[in-house]
Amino acid sequence: MSCCAAGAEAALQMDGIQPVSADELRLASRDLGDGTRQTDLSVPGVHCGACIAAVEKTLSALPGVESARVNLSMKRVAVKWRALDETPPDLIGALDAIGYEAHLFSSATDEKDPELSRLIKALAVAGFSAMNIMLLSVSVWSGADAATRHAFHLISAALALPAVAYSGRIFYLSAWSVLRRGRTNMDVPISIGVSLAVGLSLYETYYNAPHAYFDAATSLLFFLLIGRTLDHVMRERARSAVAGLARLSPAGTTIIAEGGERRYVPIAEIQPGAMMLIAAGDRIPVDGVVVQGASELDCSLVTGESAPLRIGVGAKVQAGLMNLTGPLTIEATTRSENSFLAEMVRMMEAAEGGRARYRRLADRAAALYSPVVHTLALLTLIGWMVLTGDWHNSITIAIAVLIITCPCALGLAVPIVQVVAARRLFERGIMVKDGSALERLAEVDTVLFDKTGTLTLGTPRLINTGEIKPEALAIAAGMAAGSRHPMASAIASSTRRSTLEQRSFDAISEHPGLGIEARSGNDLYRLGRASWALDNGGDEADTDAVSISILAKNGRILARFAFEDSIRPGSLAAVNGLRQLGMSLGIISGDRAPSVEAVASALVVDDFRAGLLPADKVAHIAKAGASGGKVLMVGDGLNDAPALASAYVSMAPATAADIGRNAADFVFLKDNLSAVKEAVDIAHRAKVLIRQNFALAIGYNAIAVPVAVFGYVTPLVAAVAMSLSSVIVVANAMRLRSPQAAPAPADTSAVSGVSLRTAAAKP
Repeated sequence: MSCCAAGAEAALQMDGIQPVSADELRLASRDLGDGTRQTDLSVPGVHCGACIAAVEKTLSALPGVESARVNLSMKRVAVKWRALDETPPDLIGALDAIGYEAHLFSSATDEKDPELSRLIKALAVAGFSAMNIMLLSVSVWSGADAATRHAFHLISAALALPAVAYSGRIFYLSAWSVLRRGRTNMDVPISIGVSLAVGLSLYETYYNAPHAYFDAATSLLFFLLIGRTLDHVMRERARSAVAGLARLSPAGTTIIAEGGERRYVPIAEIQPGAMMLIAAGDRIPVDGVVVQGASELDCSLVTGESAPLRIGVGAKVQAGLMNLTGPLTIEATTRSENSFLAEMVRMMEAAEGGRARYRRLADRAAALYSPVVHTLALLTLIGWMVLTGDWHNSITIAIAVLIITCPCALGLAVPIVQVVAARRLFERGIMVKDGSALERLAEVDTVLFDKTGTLTLGTPRLINTGEIKPEALAIAAGMAAGSRHPMASAIASSTRRSTLEQRSFDAISEHPGLGIEARSGNDLYRLGRASWALDNGGDEADTDAVSISILAKNGRILARFAFEDSIRPGSLAAVNGLRQLGMSLGIISGDRAPSVEAVASALVVDDFRAGLLPADKVAHIAKAGASGGKVLMVGDGLNDAPALASAYVSMAPATAADIGRNAADFVFLKDNLSAVKEAVDIAHRAKVLIRQNFALAIGYNAIAVPVAVFGYVTPLVAAVAMSLSSVIVVANAMRLRSPQAAPAPADTSAVSGVSLRTAAAKP
């Protein structure tokens, strides 16, 4: 069912592959920014672990290739390479040399699925033939006389030969494509088994012998095609999540040129800095910043919330979001391949292609299949010939061994569970960047959280607007309007929600770590640290309780601004759930001790560290790892990236800085921190199902192989048993369901509303 094979269409086109020039290959690749490039190839002949190993090994051996990673569900291989003398490696030629047709990957998602149509037609022909031949066989088994038996065998042959030729071509062409290059795959013994069964049956029919095995040959193809079709449909379901994401990207957009001219361009031609006109009802093609207009956006793709989000000038927007109400002019900040939506698609694909320890184990076992099973069948044939001298019976038993030992169940044990788990996580708003991360997540025993932006929302809110004079608020808002600091944004937004007009100035400058300075005539205004803004340095003792910024005019205080932050929804439920799983919990933050202590107290976390630099966080994680702990790090900021990369496994919210998202293994799209607990739950359940699948596959072979070798299984029974083992493994993987989101009243009422008045430096 997961047997590796180059598809029939691939094999038919093998000799007619159109060459791809070096320039075309280079243009189709993506620059990764560190001197390497990535090329995505479509390899339709990849079907299982043995195929994956062959493709990855061949490409990795090419000069300049740094890595090759196959995505089995997408039939796609991502190759990272470094150009030697500006010449890309011959990726397509290398794959053709080992029997795999390849071409440049296209992200088009509206094409029909020819492989599924081909499988269904072959399945229908094999099923029709098998059912009718089985009816004839029942008559023979019931005691038909010699003439009737011979007639029924002839009719069976007439039904079986076209069916075997048509339905079996999927396996025959695959086997031939590798045999002619001196290799084998899992379809080779299947093809040999079917051919031997048909040949032996024709011999028996010619001599009017009591038994023929046309029913076994056609039933074997029927059951194999059922399994392969189910496997294909299963993977298509997983691919539908990726395809659904890709469809959110429009084909192009209207660009406003420098002279005001408007023209429609394909999405691939949109460059950073381009001005895009997005009408109501259109989706945003690439990430950008709103420079004109106001509207509401459907942000359910990013946040999971169905309520529209009101945005205006200066708002950052992501690719794939739907513009609902008004026209917007947006300045593009990325190319399409680097957009948030493209990143989500890549993470979903990577989740299915991860090379975890269990998967590598299954792949190695499946790769040994062909030589082992051929040797076993040959030894069985020789052994029975020596014992009985009956070549007819010996060949029949050898055929049964060839059929029953197909390790499809073993080959499916890990990837099927991994694909289903990635889809379940996606449905819960959690993106997996590496399939092996699922395996590592199931092994963690310690969870460390960053504070700001992770346990808290990281968006300060001005809480004492009523205590500030309107004139002072207008001055501060005018100074803060051009700053991107969270506290400055909070001050500026407080006036946007009112009729208060912001003050304008002759000059404004921002001093990192201190605050904002503005001049109006002979007056000097400062907004920020009291020690910097006030002539006497001020008294910042109360900043241990509340985040404070000071507005001063010529060194004398005009207003005091107090801010608060809120705990991220779902934090308490997530922490309590992880604690129930026996996890050790901790908070490591660069913030001041009082703010960290406030969050730790609200979440009942006893182990917390404050004032840590990025290197301190890495050292803390390394210390936990050295003592045998396996750490899950959850963080979001630029300063969390080293910690995320050094942890055993890591998670970050979608609102995290780009470098934080890139360093994390998981990215959750919703604001709710319950995603951490849900990811751990699904990882644990996936681990259990993988082990169950291994047990089922190994148990099947431990029982079936000896029974077949000792001659107690006919080719027909072998076909049924082999196919059922694969179906059972797939059905077991389908038991993985995402956990139901349990209500958390304590979290909603007691923690989500908690305002954490934490210490901070300046706006």
